Amino acid sequence: MTDGPILAIDTATSDVVVAIGASNGDWIAGESGPAGHRHGEQLLPAIDRVLDAAGVSRESLGGIVVGTGPGAFTGLRVGLATAKALAHALGRPLAGVPTSAALVAPTAAGAAAADVVLLLPAGPSDRVVVRAGGPPAIVPGGTEPELRATDVVVAVDLPGRATGDAVARGTAAREGLGRELLRLGSARLRDGGDDVATLVPEYVTLPRGVGPAAGGEVSWSRDHR
Repeated sequence: MTDGPILAIDTATSDVVVAIGASNGDWIAGESGPAGHRHGEQLLPAIDRVLDAAGVSRESLGGIVVGTGPGAFTGLRVGLATAKALAHALGRPLAGVPTSAALVAPTAAGAAAADVVLLLPAGPSDRVVVRAGGPPAIVPGGTEPELRATDVVVAVDLPGRATGDAVARGTAAREGLGRELLRLGSARLRDGGDDVATLVPEYVTLPRGVGPAAGGEVSWSRDHR
C-alpha cells in the first residue's frame, strides 16, 4: 500500500457513497446521497466534491476502496468500473469490500455476529437475505425469510417491505457505510488489496434468462467475505 489518504466509494445501494480517510482508515470527509438510477451521473462529481472538501488531490491518494455489493447490476458496474479506472490511472492499489459486511458491522458490534441478518431488495418484489456464515438466498415476493428468535434484522432500501426497527437499523447502516468501508478497506489494502483485473461485483439480481439455483441460493461472483 502507498502512503496517503484512502478514497472509498460505494454504489451498491440507492445512494452514492464517497469517503476520504487516512491510511489507517480514520475518517476525514465524505458524503452520501440518493442516486436513484443515476449513479453514473453522480459518482464522479461526488468524488470531486469530497476530494476538494478534504483538500486531497487524486494524485496524493494512497489507495482505492470500493464496495462490491450485493446490489443491482447498474450501480455495481458504475462503482467497480470507476474504482478500477482510478486505481489503474493512478497506479494505486485497489481493495474490494463486500457492501453487506460494511452495512452489518455497526449492528454486529452490539449483537452476536451470527444473529445479524441483512435484507436487501432484489428487483421490485423479491428480497435477498444475507446471514453471516451462510449463503445468501433470494426471498421471493410474498414470502418472508426464515428468522430465528435471536435474529437482528438490518433492512436497507426496503421501506414498507420490512419492519420499522429493521428499516431504522438499515438507515443507520447506510449513514455509517463510508466509515465502515474505510475501516475494512484500509485493512485489506495493508494485506495487498485485490487484482484490478479480476475484482468483480457480488451481484444480487441475475441477468435475464438466468435463474437462482435450487433452494433460492444465489451464485455469487466470487467468494463472499
